[in-house]
Amino acid sequence: MRICVIGAGVVGVTTAWTLANRGWQVTLVDSHSDPAQAASYANGGQLSYSYVAPLAGPGVLPNVPKWLWSKRSPLRFHLRMDPQQWRWCAAFIASCRGSVARYSTASLLDLAYLSRTSLQHLLDETCLEFNHARNGKLIVYRSPQLLDKATKLVEYQSTLGARQLVLSAAETVRREPALRPIEHKLAGAIYTPSEESGDCRLFTHNLFACIRSLPNVEVRMNTSIQALHGSRGAVTHATDSRGERIAADHFVVAAGLGSRGLLRPLGVNPLLYPLKGYSLDVETQAGVAPGISVTDYERRTVYATLGSSLRVAAMVGIGMNGGNVESDRIGLVKEQAAELFPRLDFSKARAWAGNRPATPHGRPIIGPAPRYDNLWMNIGHGALGFTLACGSSHLLGAQMAGENLPIDASPFLYGHAG
Repeated sequence: MRICVIGAGVVGVTTAWTLANRGWQVTLVDSHSDPAQAASYANGGQLSYSYVAPLAGPGVLPNVPKWLWSKRSPLRFHLRMDPQQWRWCAAFIASCRGSVARYSTASLLDLAYLSRTSLQHLLDETCLEFNHARNGKLIVYRSPQLLDKATKLVEYQSTLGARQLVLSAAETVRREPALRPIEHKLAGAIYTPSEESGDCRLFTHNLFACIRSLPNVEVRMNTSIQALHGSRGAVTHATDSRGERIAADHFVVAAGLGSRGLLRPLGVNPLLYPLKGYSLDVETQAGVAPGISVTDYERRTVYATLGSSLRVAAMVGIGMNGGNVESDRIGLVKEQAAELFPRLDFSKARAWAGNRPATPHGRPIIGPAPRYDNLWMNIGHGALGFTLACGSSHLLGAQMAGENLPIDASPFLYGHAG
């Protein structure tokens, strides 16, 4: 079977690897010269399997007014004359209901645990290097009230198989001594020992190199897909930027935000919208940066040590220019990071900003596209692309093969609201 996979971010490359390992002929196409050049380039570095609750939740809406008015807010919103933004925001508000948030959390946990297992199988086969560490994760809280709410979430997630501990401030610092400068400001933390970290870009690059060596894979970089052509309920071929036709038995769209432009002419309009995020890389040394991944909950900032660098990722921007690194936003990230880790020199940090393709409810779209028997989607992972990539690819491969599915796929199907 011949399959064309469109997109060479972490989701597209992992999909191509998974399908090629089933023995299928795979053509991987991307407009960039190298893989992982968009949302996968410099993400938070956390493989956060047990903490995948969506952005949309009951506690979000009450905070929105103060976030919108504060220059130090983790959220910035620019209203645009864009119906897609309005539709997405309306659906996001609807997804903040407790019932939807619980459903999404349970579904994402299933997918995340599948992803953890699938990544381990991949590493057993490839011995991939990407600064991978099984170092656990701390979510730190300054507010006792927010820690109490987090404790209730821990209780709920324990019924779904998650193993997490609630720590006092002193216990938190004993787990992670690098947090001692802010011990007096902490109410406590949630510790999840099973969490991992790694460099998403390095993972994607090295897996891409493995793919290129496979005899049943063709790679076409610097090649954008101009259009998918359908007839009688099937996609017949794609045309690329060189004017060439790409024929295949099946087509998988995993092109992040570029997926909408390919799918809309076929009458498929996934509700994706870019959520802008920012990151910093700063050189570090042992004992200065955290050995455990850290999430500063109130500030929505994550920290992961990747080799000799500390990766700091933060902020959500809606309706903003994805390529710009605004000085005030990245300056705030540096300021807050320096408060936690004052021994690091953030003046020399490397800054990045990029857009993450997100659905309103936080669940990616994995499975068949409507109206076409051979068109598939693996899109909309938001900030969880690295965490969910291996599980999403495994689930999609099982769907395409017509096998018994490893988890319930219905929460991830196109048009499924939950």
